[in-house]
Amino acid sequence: MNTLPIVDASDASCGVGSSVMPSVQAVDPATCRGTFAMVSLGCPKNLVDSERMLGLLREDGWQLVGEPQGSDLVIVNTCAFIDASRAESYAAINEMLDIKKAGGTRGVIVSGCLAERQKEKLLDELPGVDAVIGVFSRDEIARAAERLIGGLGEQRSIFNPAPARALDDSHRMRVTPRHMAYLKISEGCDRTCTFCAIPKMRGKHATKPIEDVIREARELAADGMKELVIVAQDTTYYGMDLYGEPRLVELLAELEKIEGIEWIRLMYLYPMYFSDRLIDAIAASKKIIPYLDMPLQHASDPVLKRMQRRVAKQPTEELLAKLRSRIPNLVLRTTFIAGFPGETREQFEEMVAFVQKWKFERAGVFTYSLEPDTPAAKLDGHMDDAEKVARRDELMRVQQTIAHDHSRRQIGRVLDVIIDRQSAEREDVWIGRSQADAPDIDCVVYVTAPGSSAAQPLTGRIVPVEIVASSGYDLAGVPV
Repeated sequence: MNTLPIVDASDASCGVGSSVMPSVQAVDPATCRGTFAMVSLGCPKNLVDSERMLGLLREDGWQLVGEPQGSDLVIVNTCAFIDASRAESYAAINEMLDIKKAGGTRGVIVSGCLAERQKEKLLDELPGVDAVIGVFSRDEIARAAERLIGGLGEQRSIFNPAPARALDDSHRMRVTPRHMAYLKISEGCDRTCTFCAIPKMRGKHATKPIEDVIREARELAADGMKELVIVAQDTTYYGMDLYGEPRLVELLAELEKIEGIEWIRLMYLYPMYFSDRLIDAIAASKKIIPYLDMPLQHASDPVLKRMQRRVAKQPTEELLAKLRSRIPNLVLRTTFIAGFPGETREQFEEMVAFVQKWKFERAGVFTYSLEPDTPAAKLDGHMDDAEKVARRDELMRVQQTIAHDHSRRQIGRVLDVIIDRQSAEREDVWIGRSQADAPDIDCVVYVTAPGSSAAQPLTGRIVPVEIVASSGYDLAGVPV
């Protein structure tokens, strides 16, 4: 899980403005309702929710500050996907409560998936929390902040039911670099994977209408965004509930028309509903980059059945073969779970052999996390943590060799690299990503550009870079 403490006060201001955080201004008590700090935890989908809350608070006259200490309130937007993310969320909340107890802030609001999962139980567990806001109540954040500061503490929780359509994510205060943004095209999930609690927290799949997605994408492009990262719980399922059939191909065709968007990156593509039309659209596109994130979770049919993935090994391999043969220079990213209940040694080794065969350029491996309110918790064959960790590490060693070999094969190639930031150590070194690298989760490319500096920034530019070296996962190169 990625942790994003929003601590850069240099971009905070009151009032309505661009969706990119504007330059620093002194807090003016006459115009500001109050100050707040935020900690955002979890996945890019949760980050979009955080940016939406930031935007709503800004429009209501609140000012984001860099540190919780001295703020009027702190918002912790939590994750609760697995045990480790819940622990991280509780740790962040307790840290903010310690600041409140010491007089450093007046109140703490908890939002996001942990709030949705625990509901009022969270107030019993952590009585110092002033308000709890569920996933589908995030647009009530300004009202909750106003009640907290106004001393109206009788209503400490806000939980709205899951909407029939995905919530509006426009008018965000973005905390990503200006040249890239996440765009959430749907909410929730209709999958019934036995290990996953997301449907309990995020509800059933709810498609955001194509016209709404396009409107948000245009807003982001007008704001300087070049790389659009499409996110959802189940991207290939897009449109089924609203239109009666998958409409991702049609959505992508409309996104391609938007001026200013140069890269479209697709994340969270479930293997089901990955049609030939979609493969052809990706292969023919000038903007959809050849990077597909497809979480597979396992490769043994008995385990996939216990996971209730509704996919089998053979059709998955047929799909992978199609993708490899029809999309030039394709980079595949996936995730696997090691130590699922009942997983035999032979079934684990089948997954290892699968990874060796398909040589995914990018892959993550998680140990199975027992989620108390999921069907997998009731399965037999749970194994101890040591065995789960040993299997995860074994598979990751195999994957590491594959990924490092892929990095070495890039030496001598010229890759387009989007520059994210300048190195803190050298002003002529910049840090960016190739098309093979999603923000925050994949590798980076170190670009040495003599003559460049803060006065001549490369940030936000897409630069052709000759790769001259690799170090593990990462690459180094020079502009052509």
